[in-house]
Amino acid sequence: MSNFDIIVLGSGPGGYVTAIRASQLGLKTAIVEKENLGGVCLNWGCIPTKALIKSAQVFDYLKHASDYGLNAENVDKDFGAIVNRSRSVAEGMSKGVQFLMKKNKIEVINGYGTLKSGKKVSVKDADGKETEYSADHVIVATGARSRELPSLPQDGKKIIGYREAMSLKEQPKKLVVVGSGAIGMEFAYFYNSIGTEVIVVEYLPNIVPVEDLDVSKQLERSFKKAGVKIMTASEVTKVDTEGNGVQVYVKTSKGEEIIQADIVLSAVGIKTNIENIGLEDVGIATDRDKIMVNDYYQTNIPGYYAIGDVTPGPALAHVASAEGILCVEKIAGLHVDPIDYGNIPGCTYCIPEIASVGLTEKQAKEKGFELKVGKFPFSASGKAKASGTPDGFVKVIFDAKYGEWLGCHMIGVGVTDMIAEAVVARKLETTGHEILKAIHPHPTMSEAVMEAVADAYDEVIHL
Repeated sequence: MSNFDIIVLGSGPGGYVTAIRASQLGLKTAIVEKENLGGVCLNWGCIPTKALIKSAQVFDYLKHASDYGLNAENVDKDFGAIVNRSRSVAEGMSKGVQFLMKKNKIEVINGYGTLKSGKKVSVKDADGKETEYSADHVIVATGARSRELPSLPQDGKKIIGYREAMSLKEQPKKLVVVGSGAIGMEFAYFYNSIGTEVIVVEYLPNIVPVEDLDVSKQLERSFKKAGVKIMTASEVTKVDTEGNGVQVYVKTSKGEEIIQADIVLSAVGIKTNIENIGLEDVGIATDRDKIMVNDYYQTNIPGYYAIGDVTPGPALAHVASAEGILCVEKIAGLHVDPIDYGNIPGCTYCIPEIASVGLTEKQAKEKGFELKVGKFPFSASGKAKASGTPDGFVKVIFDAKYGEWLGCHMIGVGVTDMIAEAVVARKLETTGHEILKAIHPHPTMSEAVMEAVADAYDEVIHL
Protein backbone atom coordinates (compact mmCIF):
# COMPACT_ATOMS: atom_id res chain seq x y z
CA MET A 1 0.00 0.00 0.00
CA SER A 2 1.47 3.34 -1.12
CA ASN A 3 1.36 6.16 1.40
CA PHE A 4 0.99 9.81 0.40
CA ASP A 5 0.69 13.12 2.17
CA ILE A 6 -2.29 14.01 -0.06
CA ILE A 7 -4.62 11.95 -2.24
CA VAL A 8 -7.04 13.92 -4.43
CA LEU A 9 -10.12 12.16 -5.76
CA GLY A 10 -10.98 13.68 -9.16
CA SER A 11 -8.85 15.64 -11.64
CA GLY A 12 -11.07 18.50 -12.77
CA PRO A 13 -10.03 22.15 -12.33
CA GLY A 14 -10.53 21.65 -8.60
CA GLY A 15 -8.63 18.39 -8.30
CA TYR A 16 -5.64 18.89 -10.58
CA VAL A 17 -4.99 22.44 -9.35
CA THR A 18 -5.18 21.18 -5.76
CA ALA A 19 -2.67 18.45 -6.55
CA ILE A 20 -0.23 20.86 -8.21
CA ARG A 21 -0.36 23.33 -5.31
CA ALA A 22 0.13 20.48 -2.83
CA SER A 23 3.18 19.30 -4.74
CA GLN A 24 4.58 22.85 -4.87
CA LEU A 25 4.31 22.92 -1.08
CA GLY A 26 6.46 19.80 -0.81
CA LEU A 27 3.67 17.31 -0.15
CA LYS A 28 3.84 13.85 -1.70
CA THR A 29 0.69 13.84 -3.83
CA ALA A 30 -1.43 11.41 -5.85
CA ILE A 31 -4.53 12.06 -7.92
CA VAL A 32 -7.22 9.48 -8.78
CA GLU A 33 -9.17 9.83 -12.06
CA LYS A 34 -11.64 7.38 -13.62
CA GLU A 35 -11.74 9.02 -17.08
CA ASN A 36 -9.56 11.77 -18.57
CA LEU A 37 -7.34 14.22 -16.71
CA GLY A 38 -8.97 17.64 -16.56
CA GLY A 39 -12.41 16.33 -15.64
CA VAL A 40 -15.64 17.65 -17.13
CA CYS A 41 -14.37 21.24 -17.47
CA LEU A 42 -11.48 20.47 -19.80
CA ASN A 43 -13.01 17.49 -21.58
CA TRP A 44 -16.78 18.10 -21.71
CA GLY A 45 -17.47 21.56 -20.30
CA CYS A 46 -15.75 24.94 -20.11
CA ILE A 47 -13.10 24.43 -22.80
CA PRO A 48 -14.76 22.47 -25.64
CA THR A 49 -17.93 24.58 -25.42
CA LYS A 50 -15.84 27.71 -25.94
CA ALA A 51 -14.33 26.10 -29.04
CA LEU A 52 -17.84 25.43 -30.40
CA ILE A 53 -18.91 28.99 -29.63
CA LYS A 54 -15.84 30.41 -31.36
CA SER A 55 -16.69 28.47 -34.52
CA ALA A 56 -20.24 29.84 -34.37
CA GLN A 57 -18.93 33.37 -33.85
CA VAL A 58 -16.58 33.12 -36.85
CA PHE A 59 -19.49 31.77 -38.93
CA ASP A 60 -21.57 34.76 -37.79
CA TYR A 61 -18.81 37.13 -38.90
CA LEU A 62 -18.54 35.45 -42.32
CA LYS A 63 -22.31 35.61 -42.84
CA HIS A 64 -22.17 39.36 -42.10
CA ALA A 65 -18.93 40.09 -43.96
CA SER A 66 -20.65 42.77 -46.03
CA ASP A 67 -21.22 44.78 -42.83
CA TYR A 68 -17.43 45.18 -42.71
CA GLY A 69 -16.99 46.06 -46.38
CA LEU A 70 -15.95 42.50 -47.24
CA ASN A 71 -17.29 39.93 -49.68
CA ALA A 72 -17.56 36.30 -48.57
CA GLU A 73 -19.66 34.16 -50.91
CA ASN A 74 -21.11 30.67 -50.47
CA VAL A 75 -20.23 30.62 -46.77
CA ASP A 76 -21.24 27.35 -45.13
CA LYS A 77 -20.37 25.29 -42.08
CA ASP A 78 -19.22 21.71 -41.62
CA PHE A 79 -20.90 20.50 -38.42
CA GLY A 80 -18.65 17.46 -38.11
CA ALA A 81 -15.51 19.55 -38.52
CA ILE A 82 -16.74 22.03 -35.88
CA VAL A 83 -17.29 19.18 -33.40
CA ASN A 84 -13.92 17.63 -34.29
CA ARG A 85 -12.13 20.94 -33.69
CA SER A 86 -13.79 21.22 -30.28
CA ARG A 87 -12.75 17.66 -29.35
CA SER A 88 -9.20 18.38 -30.55
CA VAL A 89 -8.96 21.47 -28.35
CA ALA A 90 -10.19 19.45 -25.35
CA GLU A 91 -7.71 16.64 -26.01
CA GLY A 92 -4.87 19.15 -26.23
CA MET A 93 -5.81 20.66 -22.89
CA SER A 94 -6.06 17.22 -21.26
CA LYS A 95 -2.56 16.39 -22.54
CA GLY A 96 -1.42 19.67 -21.01
CA VAL A 97 -2.67 18.48 -17.61
CA GLN A 98 -0.81 15.19 -18.10
CA PHE A 99 2.37 17.23 -18.66
CA LEU A 100 1.71 19.26 -15.50
CA MET A 101 1.26 16.07 -13.46
CA LYS A 102 4.67 14.77 -14.62
CA LYS A 103 6.33 18.17 -14.17
CA ASN A 104 5.09 18.37 -10.57
CA LYS A 105 5.89 14.70 -9.80
CA ILE A 106 2.27 13.86 -9.00
CA GLU A 107 1.34 10.18 -9.19
CA VAL A 108 -1.70 9.67 -11.42
CA ILE A 109 -3.80 6.66 -10.40
CA ASN A 110 -6.28 5.64 -13.11
CA GLY A 111 -9.47 4.04 -11.88
CA TYR A 112 -12.59 4.51 -9.76
CA GLY A 113 -11.75 5.71 -6.26
CA THR A 114 -13.73 4.90 -3.12
CA LEU A 115 -13.08 6.38 0.31
CA LYS A 116 -12.28 4.02 3.16
CA SER A 117 -11.98 4.63 6.90
CA GLY A 118 -8.52 5.33 8.26
CA LYS A 119 -7.71 7.86 5.52
CA LYS A 120 -7.52 5.25 2.79
CA VAL A 121 -8.69 5.20 -0.83
CA SER A 122 -9.46 2.02 -2.76
CA VAL A 123 -9.05 2.30 -6.54
CA LYS A 124 -10.57 -0.17 -9.01
CA ASP A 125 -8.85 -0.09 -12.41
CA ALA A 126 -10.32 -0.92 -15.85
CA ASP A 127 -9.53 -4.63 -15.34
CA GLY A 128 -11.41 -4.73 -12.05
CA LYS A 129 -8.27 -4.96 -9.93
CA GLU A 130 -8.52 -3.07 -6.62
CA THR A 131 -5.56 -1.39 -4.94
CA GLU A 132 -5.64 0.44 -1.62
CA TYR A 133 -3.70 3.65 -0.95
CA SER A 134 -3.36 5.67 2.24
CA ALA A 135 -2.69 9.35 2.90
CA ASP A 136 -2.49 11.82 5.74
CA HIS A 137 -5.13 13.90 3.97
CA VAL A 138 -7.79 12.85 1.43
CA ILE A 139 -9.49 15.52 -0.68
CA VAL A 140 -12.75 14.83 -2.54
CA ALA A 141 -13.05 16.76 -5.83
CA THR A 142 -15.40 14.53 -7.80
CA GLY A 143 -17.43 17.34 -9.40
CA ALA A 144 -20.89 17.07 -10.88
CA ARG A 145 -22.90 15.95 -13.90
CA SER A 146 -26.05 17.00 -15.74
CA ARG A 147 -29.10 16.87 -13.46
CA GLU A 148 -32.11 14.88 -14.64
CA LEU A 149 -35.73 15.84 -14.04
CA PRO A 150 -38.46 13.18 -13.73
CA SER A 151 -40.22 14.76 -16.73
CA LEU A 152 -36.94 14.77 -18.72
CA PRO A 153 -35.23 11.38 -18.37
CA GLN A 154 -32.11 11.58 -20.52
CA ASP A 155 -31.64 8.78 -23.04
CA GLY A 156 -28.53 10.25 -24.66
CA LYS A 157 -30.21 10.35 -28.08
CA LYS A 158 -33.43 12.37 -28.13
CA ILE A 159 -33.25 13.83 -24.62
CA ILE A 160 -29.65 14.77 -24.02
CA GLY A 161 -27.36 16.57 -21.56
CA TYR A 162 -24.44 18.90 -22.24
CA ARG A 163 -22.07 16.02 -22.92
CA GLU A 164 -24.04 14.71 -25.89
CA ALA A 165 -24.84 18.26 -27.04
CA MET A 166 -21.19 18.91 -27.90
CA SER A 167 -20.59 15.67 -29.75
CA LEU A 168 -23.71 15.00 -31.84
CA LYS A 169 -23.12 13.15 -35.11
CA GLU A 170 -25.64 15.31 -36.99
CA GLN A 171 -26.85 18.87 -36.53
CA PRO A 172 -30.49 18.93 -35.40
CA LYS A 173 -32.91 20.99 -37.49
CA LYS A 174 -34.95 21.93 -34.40
CA LEU A 175 -33.78 21.92 -30.78
CA VAL A 176 -35.63 22.61 -27.52
CA VAL A 177 -33.34 23.80 -24.71
CA VAL A 178 -34.83 23.38 -21.23
CA GLY A 179 -33.22 25.77 -18.77
CA SER A 180 -31.68 29.18 -19.45
CA GLY A 181 -28.64 29.19 -17.21
CA ALA A 182 -25.12 29.43 -18.62
CA ILE A 183 -25.13 25.92 -20.16
CA GLY A 184 -28.53 26.33 -21.79
CA MET A 185 -27.85 29.76 -23.26
CA GLU A 186 -24.39 28.86 -24.56
CA PHE A 187 -25.77 25.88 -26.48
CA ALA A 188 -28.82 27.88 -27.60
CA TYR A 189 -26.45 30.48 -29.10
CA PHE A 190 -24.21 27.87 -30.74
CA TYR A 191 -26.96 25.87 -32.42
CA ASN A 192 -28.98 28.92 -33.46
CA SER A 193 -25.89 30.51 -35.02
CA ILE A 194 -25.18 27.52 -37.22
CA GLY A 195 -28.77 27.31 -38.46
CA THR A 196 -30.73 25.12 -36.02
CA GLU A 197 -34.17 26.39 -35.01
CA VAL A 198 -33.93 26.86 -31.22
CA ILE A 199 -36.61 27.22 -28.54
CA VAL A 200 -35.56 27.99 -24.96
CA VAL A 201 -37.96 27.01 -22.16
CA GLU A 202 -37.41 28.61 -18.74
CA TYR A 203 -39.50 27.85 -15.65
CA LEU A 204 -38.80 31.25 -14.01
CA PRO A 205 -40.07 34.64 -15.28
CA ASN A 206 -36.69 35.66 -16.78
CA ILE A 207 -33.89 33.91 -18.63
CA VAL A 208 -30.46 33.73 -16.92
CA PRO A 209 -32.42 34.18 -13.68
CA VAL A 210 -29.39 34.66 -11.40
CA GLU A 211 -28.37 37.80 -13.33
CA ASP A 212 -29.43 41.41 -12.85
CA LEU A 213 -32.87 41.98 -14.38
CA ASP A 214 -31.54 44.52 -16.92
CA VAL A 215 -29.04 41.92 -18.17
CA SER A 216 -31.77 39.27 -18.47
CA LYS A 217 -33.97 41.60 -20.51
CA GLN A 218 -31.09 42.61 -22.81
CA LEU A 219 -30.11 38.99 -23.47
CA GLU A 220 -33.71 38.09 -24.26
CA ARG A 221 -33.88 40.97 -26.77
CA SER A 222 -30.59 39.91 -28.38
CA PHE A 223 -31.62 36.26 -28.64
CA LYS A 224 -35.07 37.05 -30.05
CA LYS A 225 -33.42 39.35 -32.62
CA ALA A 226 -31.21 36.40 -33.61
CA GLY A 227 -34.28 34.21 -34.12
CA VAL A 228 -34.37 32.19 -30.88
CA LYS A 229 -37.83 31.62 -29.43
CA ILE A 230 -37.87 32.33 -25.69
CA MET A 231 -40.59 30.84 -23.46
CA THR A 232 -40.38 32.11 -19.87
CA ALA A 233 -42.64 31.15 -16.95
CA SER A 234 -43.05 27.84 -18.79
CA GLU A 235 -42.55 24.22 -17.77
CA VAL A 236 -41.89 21.05 -19.74
CA THR A 237 -44.32 18.53 -18.28
CA LYS A 238 -43.44 15.55 -20.49
CA VAL A 239 -41.61 14.54 -23.64
CA ASP A 240 -42.87 11.86 -26.05
CA THR A 241 -39.93 10.19 -27.80
CA GLU A 242 -41.96 7.69 -29.86
CA GLY A 243 -41.53 7.89 -33.62
CA ASN A 244 -39.31 10.42 -35.36
CA GLY A 245 -38.07 13.28 -33.21
CA VAL A 246 -39.80 14.34 -30.01
CA GLN A 247 -43.04 15.94 -28.89
CA VAL A 248 -42.43 18.39 -26.06
CA TYR A 249 -45.39 19.33 -23.88
CA VAL A 250 -44.93 22.80 -22.40
CA LYS A 251 -47.22 24.29 -19.76
CA THR A 252 -47.46 28.08 -20.19
CA SER A 253 -49.61 30.85 -18.69
CA LYS A 254 -51.81 30.59 -21.80
CA GLY A 255 -52.23 26.82 -21.62
CA GLU A 256 -50.39 23.81 -22.99
CA GLU A 257 -48.25 24.05 -26.10
CA ILE A 258 -46.90 21.03 -27.96
CA ILE A 259 -43.61 21.51 -29.78
CA GLN A 260 -42.27 19.11 -32.40
CA ALA A 261 -38.46 18.95 -32.43
CA ASP A 262 -35.55 16.65 -33.21
CA ILE A 263 -33.83 16.79 -29.83
CA VAL A 264 -34.37 18.17 -26.31
CA LEU A 265 -31.35 19.47 -24.42
CA SER A 266 -31.86 19.30 -20.66
CA ALA A 267 -29.86 22.13 -19.07
CA VAL A 268 -31.61 22.35 -15.71
CA GLY A 269 -28.57 22.35 -13.46
CA ILE A 270 -26.17 19.80 -12.06
CA LYS A 271 -26.12 16.76 -9.78
CA THR A 272 -23.04 16.22 -7.61
CA ASN A 273 -20.98 13.04 -7.96
CA ILE A 274 -21.16 11.96 -4.33
CA GLU A 275 -22.85 8.57 -4.67
CA ASN A 276 -20.85 5.35 -4.36
CA ILE A 277 -17.60 7.01 -3.30
CA GLY A 278 -17.69 5.79 0.30
CA LEU A 279 -18.99 8.88 2.09
CA GLU A 280 -21.47 6.83 4.15
CA ASP A 281 -18.85 4.21 5.08
CA VAL A 282 -16.50 6.89 6.39
CA GLY A 283 -19.32 8.87 8.06
CA ILE A 284 -18.85 12.11 6.11
CA ALA A 285 -21.85 14.43 6.53
CA THR A 286 -23.86 15.58 3.52
CA ASP A 287 -26.88 17.84 3.15
CA ARG A 288 -29.05 18.42 0.07
CA ASP A 289 -26.64 16.73 -2.34
CA LYS A 290 -23.55 18.54 -0.96
CA ILE A 291 -20.68 17.55 1.32
CA MET A 292 -20.63 19.74 4.43
CA VAL A 293 -17.30 21.53 5.01
CA ASN A 294 -15.93 24.38 7.13
CA ASP A 295 -14.15 27.53 5.85
CA TYR A 296 -11.05 25.44 5.12
CA TYR A 297 -12.90 22.56 3.39
CA GLN A 298 -12.52 20.09 6.24
CA THR A 299 -15.40 17.63 6.57
CA ASN A 300 -16.73 16.39 9.91
CA ILE A 301 -14.25 13.48 9.76
CA PRO A 302 -10.61 14.48 10.47
CA GLY A 303 -8.29 13.95 7.50
CA TYR A 304 -11.05 14.17 4.88
CA TYR A 305 -11.77 17.32 2.86
CA ALA A 306 -13.99 18.32 -0.06
CA ILE A 307 -13.78 21.12 -2.65
CA GLY A 308 -15.54 22.27 -5.80
CA ASP A 309 -19.00 21.34 -7.06
CA VAL A 310 -19.55 18.73 -4.30
CA THR A 311 -19.57 21.52 -1.66
CA PRO A 312 -22.20 24.23 -1.08
CA GLY A 313 -20.33 27.07 -2.89
CA PRO A 314 -20.94 28.17 -6.51
CA ALA A 315 -20.37 25.35 -9.00
CA LEU A 316 -17.72 27.15 -11.05
CA ALA A 317 -14.30 25.97 -12.22
CA HIS A 318 -12.45 29.00 -10.86
CA VAL A 319 -14.12 28.56 -7.48
CA ALA A 320 -13.06 24.91 -7.30
CA SER A 321 -9.46 25.86 -8.10
CA ALA A 322 -9.41 28.59 -5.45
CA GLU A 323 -10.94 26.27 -2.84
CA GLY A 324 -8.38 23.55 -3.56
CA ILE A 325 -5.45 25.94 -3.28
CA LEU A 326 -6.74 27.33 0.03
CA CYS A 327 -7.41 23.80 1.35
CA VAL A 328 -3.85 22.51 0.80
CA GLU A 329 -2.24 25.77 1.92
CA LYS A 330 -4.12 25.39 5.22
CA ILE A 331 -2.98 21.75 5.45
CA ALA A 332 0.63 22.88 4.84
CA GLY A 333 0.39 25.38 7.71
CA LEU A 334 0.29 28.59 5.68
CA HIS A 335 -1.81 31.53 6.88
CA VAL A 336 -4.93 31.66 4.73
CA ASP A 337 -8.13 33.69 4.81
CA PRO A 338 -11.50 32.14 3.91
CA ILE A 339 -12.78 32.83 0.41
CA ASP A 340 -15.14 35.78 0.03
CA TYR A 341 -18.05 34.17 -1.82
CA GLY A 342 -19.60 37.59 -2.32
CA ASN A 343 -16.82 38.47 -4.77
CA ILE A 344 -16.96 35.52 -7.18
CA PRO A 345 -17.35 36.49 -10.86
CA GLY A 346 -19.83 34.58 -12.99
CA CYS A 347 -19.57 34.35 -16.78
CA THR A 348 -21.82 33.12 -19.59
CA TYR A 349 -20.14 32.78 -22.98
CA CYS A 350 -23.01 33.07 -25.44
CA ILE A 351 -22.99 36.13 -27.73
CA PRO A 352 -23.52 38.65 -26.28
CA GLU A 353 -21.50 37.44 -23.30
CA ILE A 354 -22.55 38.03 -19.70
CA ALA A 355 -20.22 38.74 -16.79
CA SER A 356 -21.15 39.80 -13.28
CA VAL A 357 -19.91 40.06 -9.72
CA GLY A 358 -21.49 41.15 -6.45
CA LEU A 359 -25.07 42.18 -5.77
CA THR A 360 -27.75 42.77 -8.38
CA GLU A 361 -29.69 46.04 -8.07
CA LYS A 362 -32.65 44.12 -6.60
CA GLN A 363 -30.45 42.37 -4.01
CA ALA A 364 -28.75 45.63 -3.02
CA LYS A 365 -32.13 47.32 -2.47
CA GLU A 366 -33.38 44.36 -0.44
CA LYS A 367 -30.31 44.71 1.82
CA GLY A 368 -31.30 48.30 2.52
CA PHE A 369 -28.49 50.13 0.72
CA GLU A 370 -29.02 53.60 -0.65
CA LEU A 371 -27.72 53.23 -4.19
CA LYS A 372 -25.91 55.05 -6.91
CA VAL A 373 -26.47 53.12 -10.16
CA GLY A 374 -24.71 53.85 -13.43
CA LYS A 375 -25.10 52.33 -16.86
CA PHE A 376 -23.18 52.82 -20.08
CA PRO A 377 -24.42 51.23 -23.34
CA PHE A 378 -21.93 49.83 -25.83
CA SER A 379 -23.91 51.65 -28.52
CA ALA A 380 -22.12 54.79 -27.21
CA SER A 381 -18.69 53.08 -27.24
CA GLY A 382 -16.42 53.95 -30.14
CA LYS A 383 -14.60 50.61 -29.92
CA ALA A 384 -17.84 48.61 -29.84
CA LYS A 385 -19.29 50.50 -32.80
CA ALA A 386 -16.08 50.11 -34.82
CA SER A 387 -16.07 46.38 -34.00
CA GLY A 388 -19.67 46.00 -35.10
CA THR A 389 -20.73 44.81 -31.64
CA PRO A 390 -22.85 47.61 -30.11
CA ASP A 391 -25.30 45.35 -28.21
CA GLY A 392 -25.16 45.46 -24.41
CA PHE A 393 -23.94 47.65 -21.58
CA VAL A 394 -21.99 47.91 -18.34
CA LYS A 395 -23.99 48.50 -15.17
CA VAL A 396 -22.43 49.43 -11.83
CA ILE A 397 -24.00 49.65 -8.37
CA PHE A 398 -22.46 51.63 -5.50
CA ASP A 399 -23.40 52.30 -1.91
CA ALA A 400 -24.25 56.02 -1.94
CA LYS A 401 -23.04 56.50 1.65
CA TYR A 402 -19.52 55.06 1.55
CA GLY A 403 -18.83 54.54 -2.16
CA GLU A 404 -18.46 50.75 -1.82
CA TRP A 405 -18.71 48.96 -5.16
CA LEU A 406 -21.63 46.61 -4.50
CA GLY A 407 -22.06 45.03 -7.92
CA CYS A 408 -21.04 45.10 -11.56
CA HIS A 409 -23.06 43.57 -14.40
CA MET A 410 -21.98 43.45 -18.04
CA ILE A 411 -23.48 42.14 -21.25
CA GLY A 412 -21.72 42.43 -24.60
CA VAL A 413 -18.96 40.96 -26.72
CA GLY A 414 -15.79 40.37 -24.71
CA VAL A 415 -17.16 41.30 -21.27
CA THR A 416 -15.98 38.03 -19.70
CA ASP A 417 -12.44 39.40 -20.13
CA MET A 418 -13.43 42.72 -18.51
CA ILE A 419 -15.12 41.65 -15.28
CA ALA A 420 -11.81 41.04 -13.46
CA GLU A 421 -11.39 44.82 -13.09
CA ALA A 422 -14.45 44.92 -10.85
CA VAL A 423 -13.39 41.77 -8.94
CA VAL A 424 -9.93 43.19 -8.14
CA ALA A 425 -11.32 46.64 -7.34
CA ARG A 426 -13.88 45.16 -4.92
CA LYS A 427 -11.15 43.01 -3.32
CA LEU A 428 -9.10 46.17 -2.74
CA GLU A 429 -12.20 48.06 -1.46
CA THR A 430 -11.86 50.57 -4.28
CA THR A 431 -14.49 53.33 -4.35
CA GLY A 432 -16.31 54.75 -7.33
CA HIS A 433 -14.25 57.95 -7.21
CA GLU A 434 -11.02 55.94 -7.44
CA ILE A 435 -12.27 54.12 -10.55
CA LEU A 436 -13.20 57.49 -12.07
CA LYS A 437 -9.68 58.81 -11.52
CA ALA A 438 -8.02 55.65 -12.90
CA ILE A 439 -7.42 56.52 -16.57
CA HIS A 440 -8.80 53.88 -18.93
CA PRO A 441 -7.34 53.52 -22.45
CA HIS A 442 -9.24 54.80 -25.49
CA PRO A 443 -10.68 53.30 -27.59
CA THR A 444 -11.41 50.12 -25.63
CA MET A 445 -14.45 48.22 -24.42
CA SER A 446 -13.11 48.65 -20.87
CA GLU A 447 -13.77 52.40 -21.04
CA ALA A 448 -17.42 51.50 -20.55
CA VAL A 449 -16.63 50.57 -16.93
CA MET A 450 -15.27 54.06 -16.20
CA GLU A 451 -18.17 55.65 -18.11
CA ALA A 452 -20.75 53.61 -16.17
CA VAL A 453 -19.15 54.72 -12.89
CA ALA A 454 -19.19 58.30 -14.16
CA ASP A 455 -22.90 57.90 -14.91
CA ALA A 456 -23.52 56.72 -11.34
CA TYR A 457 -21.88 59.90 -10.04
CA ASP A 458 -23.49 62.24 -12.60
CA GLU A 459 -20.18 62.89 -14.33
CA VAL A 460 -20.65 60.89 -17.53
CA ILE A 461 -19.20 62.52 -20.64
CA HIS A 462 -20.31 60.41 -23.57
CA LEU A 463 -24.02 60.02 -22.89
